[in-house]
Amino acid sequence: MRLHNWTGVGAPFALQSRAMSMEDDDGLHRLGWNLPPEDLIHIPEHWFSYTEPPASMHLLLGMIYIVFFIMAITGNGLVLWIFSSAKVLRTASNMFVVNLAFCDFIMFVSIPIFIYNCFYRGFALGHLACQIYAALGSLSGIGAGMSNACIAYDRYTTITKPFDGKLTRTKAFLMILGVWIYTIPWAVMPLIEVWGRFVPEGYLTACSFDYLTTTFDNRMFVAVIFTCSYVIPMSMIIFFYSRIVSTIFSHEKALRDQAKKMNVDSLRSNQNQGNQSAEVRIAKAAITICFLFVASWTPYAVLALVGAFGDQVILTPGVTMIPACTCKFVACLDPYVYAISHPKYRQELQKRLPWLAINEPPDDTKSLATATSNNEEQKI
Repeated sequence: MRLHNWTGVGAPFALQSRAMSMEDDDGLHRLGWNLPPEDLIHIPEHWFSYTEPPASMHLLLGMIYIVFFIMAITGNGLVLWIFSSAKVLRTASNMFVVNLAFCDFIMFVSIPIFIYNCFYRGFALGHLACQIYAALGSLSGIGAGMSNACIAYDRYTTITKPFDGKLTRTKAFLMILGVWIYTIPWAVMPLIEVWGRFVPEGYLTACSFDYLTTTFDNRMFVAVIFTCSYVIPMSMIIFFYSRIVSTIFSHEKALRDQAKKMNVDSLRSNQNQGNQSAEVRIAKAAITICFLFVASWTPYAVLALVGAFGDQVILTPGVTMIPACTCKFVACLDPYVYAISHPKYRQELQKRLPWLAINEPPDDTKSLATATSNNEEQKI
């Protein structure tokens, strides 16, 4: 069922006339005032009540996204290259890191659309580019969320079940396949408008799913996609990392209690007293990972719920551009959080790109990242 509010031959022309006639007291045009009828029908009426932003705001956003684009393409591109080509890194656990980097990479493939729209101050590339931008954003965003959940599961099983919790490459591949089977429908259904649709938002330079149409079908779509793309992966991430922290805390407490009974300082051999305790390192990693996911998708989740079920007046164009920026910014950080902290990855970078001046000496001491993501390669 298509969710267009405007039907009939005369509706687009009436909408265009309304948008063009709207000016504020300073003579500034409203958003969409100069768009042709074939584009106006795809834009929620909500945005036509706002004055188009100053050119400087478009320029600023365009420059910010250029920086994001360079950071993300470079960081995620290096992860895809190194992790896929280095034999030492081709492990079951690292397959999830590669999938996450792929999701973040395809998110930024569509960024030139946004940048072009920014420099031309509006809906410059039209409906088709909007659909491409939103579909890639949906694929990459939901795929990244579920990939984060898979990483959390892998680290949970590796740490809490060190002898029988390691994944094989076959199981990791099936999990990744499941991620994409789970993700693709949420991009396809709005794209062909079977359920939901993709529309411009904010300054009309970005596109996302329609969270402003107040029909029952569209509200149901927002509620379901909120649950599937935000609540489910968020719950999985919080559950697995909380269990990791709980397990490590319990283990460390048991070691301390046993050492106290034996009247020794520690049961660990060759323990470096200058290093942080294991539970502190685990807690920091868990908090960082959860915080990144929360920071990137909570604003969009709140935005969608307010648009569908709350007071739409608070959703100004400027406000709705904030979640878009947070999602893109976190996609820039992902390769550094999940990969740059990996010693073997830095060693490969040092070997292949010596001009980066990375100083990562060979060391058999395994950090948290190595222990949880560099499992012994399993035979298929």
